[in-house]
Amino acid sequence: MSDCLFCKIAAGEIPANKVYEDDDFLAFHDIRPKAEVHFLIIPKAHVASLADCGPEHEAMLGRLLALAPRLAREQGIGAGFQTRIHTGVAGGQEVFHLHLHVLGNRP
Repeated sequence: MSDCLFCKIAAGEIPANKVYEDDDFLAFHDIRPKAEVHFLIIPKAHVASLADCGPEHEAMLGRLLALAPRLAREQGIGAGFQTRIHTGVAGGQEVFHLHLHVLGNRP
């Protein structure tokens, strides 16, 4: 989507402090961190929210969640971290591109 902030970040049009990138996913540090370590994992393919996911998204969602502990370990928070997916306006979603927050404080 041409007006989606996270699509622009995934396309390299807007810079981000990257944690991880492959053909399908990008992880980058949140610009307004709520913890010592706070990064987002996004699919590069645009999906507006978790509410828009169906059976066809199961593999993508599995990979998204599987990345969280791996990247948390690499960021020094593998012993404990939080994950959050805000869904819809009432759920606190601000950017309408599916994203997983990973937050933690280093011991």
